[in-house]
Amino acid sequence: MRRRRCLAVLAAVGLALPLAAAIQSPAAADELSLSNFQLRPNSYGTDLRDRADALPLVKGTVTGIMNDLNRQDDDTPVTVNGACEPNAVQSGSSVALARSVCFNDGDNATAQWYPQGVTTVADMQADQEWGDGYKPVLVSWYDANANADGMVKGVRISFMNPSTGAYRHVLLVYPKANGDYDTVRVSQDSSSGSYNTSLHAGGILWYGDHLFVADTARGFRMFDMRRIFDLGASENGTTGGADKVGLHGGTYHGYGYRYVMPQVGSWTRTAATGTKCTTSDGSPQFSHVSLDRSGTDHLVSGEYCAGEEAVNGRVAAWPIAGAFTANSELITDPSYRWNADAAHKLPVSNVQGATRFNGRWYLSRSRGPATAGTFYTTAPATSSTTTLQVASEKQLSIGPEDLAHWQSGTDASNPGLGQFWTVGEHPGKRMVYAVRP
Repeated sequence: MRRRRCLAVLAAVGLALPLAAAIQSPAAADELSLSNFQLRPNSYGTDLRDRADALPLVKGTVTGIMNDLNRQDDDTPVTVNGACEPNAVQSGSSVALARSVCFNDGDNATAQWYPQGVTTVADMQADQEWGDGYKPVLVSWYDANANADGMVKGVRISFMNPSTGAYRHVLLVYPKANGDYDTVRVSQDSSSGSYNTSLHAGGILWYGDHLFVADTARGFRMFDMRRIFDLGASENGTTGGADKVGLHGGTYHGYGYRYVMPQVGSWTRTAATGTKCTTSDGSPQFSHVSLDRSGTDHLVSGEYCAGEEAVNGRVAAWPIAGAFTANSELITDPSYRWNADAAHKLPVSNVQGATRFNGRWYLSRSRGPATAGTFYTTAPATSSTTTLQVASEKQLSIGPEDLAHWQSGTDASNPGLGQFWTVGEHPGKRMVYAVRP
């Protein structure tokens, strides 16, 4: 993971609990306090959503995007039971590939954009299908050269058809109060030093109508699939002006991309944070995100700590219904609190992705730009705050990132383990792929 902030293990200290009945105290000094994994909605209430709705642009749809995919690798877009990009697999290693999908030459080679997060239609809904028989896979990219050319392009999302390998990028944007929008940055405050840094977007989760995007130091940015705007179909929009974003001379731009998706909300940590990747840290950071569909649906997130750091990082799980109202709208009441019901210390460092299924955790670990990554399966967790233990491991591609679980079957009462999707991040060694555990 390029330029990712290292993350931390928290000390098991007693903090005041806003919702004491929902929080568990650590059973032992080696365990974690769930109070540090509490989230709250952003303080804006519905302002971001209202700003998005006020944009005078024609709305697009996921189906429209999937019918309008405009990029594809010319040589080997899709390979079944093998690697469409051989350079993504370290020589001599063995990866249990079920399917791989490649980017075109420009996206595979670029050092400006780095792919990070992965989510699939299997996260979106249990029947694993989106209209017209599509089964999309989504990938997040962040602008690694932000401000090098005077532009901070933020984050884009690839909507991909894993059957054909065709895909299209959609630009994420932040709506302003004046009818304009900007790209997604570490800070949206133009006076902040982090304003010139693109959000890392190390993990994404598509659940129902909403897209969760990991915001490393805070929690999650929220986007809505019903609020995608089509600049190509809007009289006051343009797909030209590749050096412009937002409103210029009465015309809306998106750095040349046809579709933009504005932020509609966010979830933010409530506990104070300490020194990252040490035992003195408090609230977690958010490096990746996925979904556990075994039993009650849970959002799963974790943090990255490099091998030279003092600790390996943590993962946690939140009942995902806690983020939504009874009619599946995003909760916007700033006084509300969303509590994790499990948190664990990781057994290894450099974890780029994590998910959970039937009590076991599945982890992706990177080992630099020339070495095969590792896929770990843990033993079942023995309590809601115990340290995880490795049960088995297999090889992955070079530079694996976020994980997304695509379980076999659509029977929610009896799903099978299925496959796990991830993406290789390094230039010339990129592919999106599914592995068998």
